[in-house]
Amino acid sequence: MYEVYFEHFNKKVPLTEAEQSLIKSRLAVKKIRKKQYLLQEGDICKTIAFVEKGLLRSYTVDENGGEHIMQFAVEGWFISDLYSFLTGEPATYNIEAVEDSELVMISKSAYDELLTKCAKYEKFSRILITGAYIALQKRINSLMSFTLEERYETFMKQYPEIAQRVPQHMIASYIGLTPETLSRVRKRIATNK
Repeated sequence: MYEVYFEHFNKKVPLTEAEQSLIKSRLAVKKIRKKQYLLQEGDICKTIAFVEKGLLRSYTVDENGGEHIMQFAVEGWFISDLYSFLTGEPATYNIEAVEDSELVMISKSAYDELLTKCAKYEKFSRILITGAYIALQKRINSLMSFTLEERYETFMKQYPEIAQRVPQHMIASYIGLTPETLSRVRKRIATNK
């Protein structure tokens, strides 16, 4: 069950057998069904999940009931409410399975323990958090400076697999549009080609 996790880990930071065994002993496996929550807004996020199989999304809900997707996570990706996980404050995101999913989980206590016991785990964690920050910065930049067409085309180019696996209304939510606006944007793109 941990094959994809350790394949991903070893690409970034190669591990010895002993290090892999130590890390594996602190991990847990969880299966969740489509539409099942991994985390709900207001709860404390106590885990980071690695997607071995499936697809999840993190999102917020505004005062009018509108959903705003912050992140998708497919096989080989991590997902969490990192702010809540690191600070112990209530989560601002809901994390829900878009498909039946199999996850490799690490708890906050196991995470903290591995940071002190395994230098390579600390390095791996730093690489992931840095990558998450860079991705967030790019995402904010695209929402602030790209045209609607550029947002859609960038999403389709960067995440073709996700585009095939989620409904259009979720793509619209991720790029900050209503489904109706996304429909108009897609028509304009098709007309201009």
